[in-house]
Amino acid sequence: MKLRHVFAAALSTTALSSGLVSAQTVFTVSSWLPPTHTLSTVQKNWCDLLEKESTGRMKCNILPKGVVSAPGTFDAVRDGLADISYTVDGYTPGRFINTQVAEFPFLGDSATATSVAYQRIYSKHFAPLGEHRGVKVLGVFTHGPGIIFNSKKPVASAADAASLKFRIGGGNINELSKAMGWNTTLKAAPESFELMSTGVMDGTFFPDESIASFKLSMVKHATTFPGGLYNTSFVFMMNPGKYNALAPQDKAVVDKLSGEVAARMFGEGWDKVDAASRELQKTQGVARIMANPAFVKAVADKQDYLETKWAASAQVKGLKDPKMVLAEFRAEIGKVK
Repeated sequence: MKLRHVFAAALSTTALSSGLVSAQTVFTVSSWLPPTHTLSTVQKNWCDLLEKESTGRMKCNILPKGVVSAPGTFDAVRDGLADISYTVDGYTPGRFINTQVAEFPFLGDSATATSVAYQRIYSKHFAPLGEHRGVKVLGVFTHGPGIIFNSKKPVASAADAASLKFRIGGGNINELSKAMGWNTTLKAAPESFELMSTGVMDGTFFPDESIASFKLSMVKHATTFPGGLYNTSFVFMMNPGKYNALAPQDKAVVDKLSGEVAARMFGEGWDKVDAASRELQKTQGVARIMANPAFVKAVADKQDYLETKWAASAQVKGLKDPKMVLAEFRAEIGKVK
């Protein structure tokens, strides 16, 4: 009996020294949105795929709530408070410039198309400039087309919008709202219900999904735009120290699931819940109108100036020929299947 124990211990030591047995890597994963939100569920699906592709060598410990609020998430991942999470670039105004290209109006009606195209443009033009330095970028993506929602009245013109108070999520829509003379306040998405239910805000700029996700039953009016009034740039990221500590075979798995794979997962997830929320809005009695050509032109006229302003700022950040990059991005959206 004693000899058997000695023999087993020797086998265990041999296995460890030969690499046949390896410790499992566990990633601490944070989400500042509810577990039922599409970003939380897609992040979990990505983690499940990571575990499957690594045959169990890597797995995620998904925390019950975010380690910090949305605006602090980038720094939390950079500093190791969480190993994996995502955030909105525009929640920290002025910090990210190049990524604003994914936030402009009229980009498209599919989160999948804009997300995959954005990832391609990001990998080619933005990643080498290191604007997201401090984290390991797993992917970038966008939500569905941005819409004007409110609880008060139809918004059929720029003047109608100017008569109401709106929550916005930052980025280019913040600059566009100022240029349009609208009364908007930058707040994170999870604050929308309280802001609208208490009457502090009359409405919010959101993709369709958010009406269902944040239970905004007070919303009664929606104004849509061809290709969306705006979009939002997201980054999905990992702590670089955690990534650098991985074995080469595990880094290869993470890399395989990064980029377009991650972008498509988030985009497809968003398209699905956008469609479901539109059905919910019918039962909620939300009256939807499409912005007329005059309203679209009013936005386009202001946006033209903002794109020129963005191009100048992006050049300072090292982006060569920003207007060409924007044109390439728009063309790429049309190519995505």
